[in-house]
Formats: sequence, C-alpha cells, structure tokens
Amino acid sequence: MRAVIAVLPGDGIGPEVVAEGVRILRAVAWHFDHVFEMEEGLIGGAAIEATGVPLPNETLALCRRADAVLLGAVGGARWDDPHASIRPEQGLLALRKALGVFANLRPVRVPPALVRASSLRAELVAGVNLLVVRELTGGIYFGEKRREGTGSSETASDLCCYSAGEIERVVRVAARLARGRRRRLASVDKANVLETSRLWRGTVTRVVHEEFPDLVLTHLLVDACAMQLLREPKNFDVIVTENLFGDILTDEAAMLAGSLGMLPSASLGNGGPALYEPIHGSAPDLSGLGVANPVGTILSVALLLRHSLGLTLEAGAVEQAVNLALREGWATADLASPGREPCTTAVMGREVMAALLDERVPV
Repeated sequence: MRAVIAVLPGDGIGPEVVAEGVRILRAVAWHFDHVFEMEEGLIGGAAIEATGVPLPNETLALCRRADAVLLGAVGGARWDDPHASIRPEQGLLALRKALGVFANLRPVRVPPALVRASSLRAELVAGVNLLVVRELTGGIYFGEKRREGTGSSETASDLCCYSAGEIERVVRVAARLARGRRRRLASVDKANVLETSRLWRGTVTRVVHEEFPDLVLTHLLVDACAMQLLREPKNFDVIVTENLFGDILTDEAAMLAGSLGMLPSASLGNGGPALYEPIHGSAPDLSGLGVANPVGTILSVALLLRHSLGLTLEAGAVEQAVNLALREGWATADLASPGREPCTTAVMGREVMAALLDERVPV
C-alpha cells in the first residue's frame, strides 16, 4: 500500500509523542512492505507563532489531500490568556469541522500488565474493553458564545445546539461498531434537565429501534454513567454520547488503564481523511523532558492503520507489540512499577518497535 499521512506534531509534548508514532509507522511500512509518505504541518500554538493563525491554509490543504492525519496536541501556558482572540484550540476545532470528522472513537482497554496501575481494584478493571463514541462537531463547543457587561454584572453564555441529523449519523457509527462487538449500546445524556438531551434520547431510540433492532439499547444520565464507569466498568460495551459529556467521561475512563497517556482516539467522517490523536493534552510542564507516555499516540497509529488504511493485520501487530512491551515491564514515569526505573519517551517507542519487529533493541 502507498499512503500519504499528514503529521501535525503540535505543541508541548506533541512533537515527542508523535515522533514515536512516526517511528512505528516507518517500522510497519518496512516490515509489511508498504510506502507511507509522511508530511508535516503546523497547528495550534506552533502555527500561531510561525504564521499568526492556529490552522494555516497550507496545513488544511495538506490534511485534505492526505489519506489520514496524525496529531500530537495543541495548547500551552503561553497561549492561555482567556481574553485572547486567537487560541491554539481554535485550530483543532477548525480542523475537525473542515474535515467533517463527527464521530470520535475512544477505545478503553486495560492490558493485563497495567491492572496494577489502575486506581480501582484489580477485579473491577481486569478485562475492561469498552468503546466511547463521542459526537465531535456539534454541541456546546461549537455553539454561539457571548460575554457581556463588566464587574459583578458581567455575564457569559454558551449555546448548546444539536439537530436530529447530527445525532442520527453518530448513532449509526456507534451502532455499527456495537454490532461487531457484544451488541450492547449505552446512550448517555442529561434528559432530565436539558432539551438537547431529550432530543438526543428520542433520536437514539428511534434510530436503534428502526435500523438496529438486534442491539440491546440502554439510556443513562451522564452522572449515573460516571458512577457506573467506576463501579462496574466491565458492564459497558459501546457508549455513545454528545461532545461535552464524551470529553469528560473518556478522561475519567482513562484512569481505568492507569494513565491518560494510554488512550488513543480516531475521529471519523463520511469517507474523507480521518484524524488520529491521543486523548491527552499538550502537558507543557513535561515538554522537553523526555518523560511523556507515547503509547496513546502509538495506539492511535494502530487505529489509523485499521480505519483509514484497512490494514487490520498491521493494526493488530502494533497493539500486540504495545502489550508485549508493557508485559516486559517497559513503562514511562506515569505507569512504572514500584522499584523499576521508568523509561524515556524514546525508549518506550523503541521497545514497542522492537516487539513489532520481533527483535530487541539495546537500550
């Protein structure tokens, strides 16, 4: 296979973890006889510093002609002024909107080697294998924002808006994925309070009953879901929810595997280039220290291989290589076993590559 992959390192630890994702892509290309052309672009704070805008036209053009996009992270302390008119996150939101990637897939698995690292008891997290499908281009993140007045009379508002069509398309993605798993779909909302959630619940019910009657559908309020993720996480198969709730719940679910650095994501649309990124942020306090966990990015590469390139065998090989490296005790500081020296970002990437190539690279 020949494919063009847009690489957007971004800000903070983004360049460090993306470098390990690119290392794995090159290893896959060599080992399985593919040609991956990787081209870098600017986004976020790095783009603001270089061009004055968070998503340059050149970057958007690169992403549109690529077969897939690999992203690190955006943002950092130097751009944190809440009154700033230009912010790094605007570049990410604009890219998602421009590519039409409305369904964000966030798988949560707990490898046996990391059961000890979870905040929960081993019997609760061993065997957890769930998938959150988050609606990505609607809701309060993209609604009209307003701020007025001064002092104690100052007010602010954010409009949360959804159409039935936006809900239908993300539910269909989640339902198709549930069909390939345990056929259980949990829809999460706040229908006891929010009108958008009442529309969400009614639309989900209609689509599943009419088009996916073979699935077991349950509805959960977002607060109940947050509780159940900690109480009985193995009960979940596929969760579908709106933008804000999905953002929060997946950060919570990351702790089942012990670290935010473990979770990958895939943002899919209607056949155009998809966007792949770890769910963690730019972590500017860790930038340049060589301690960031690259596994979320490496597993995002596996999702890229599977969903954008159709390379199921190669994707599975990357995931198995991650599990092998973890089983052998390799881990960055966020996951290192007591008494064992944590490895660096680069060493973690090299050990995953070594497991992928079935050889051992000296440290």
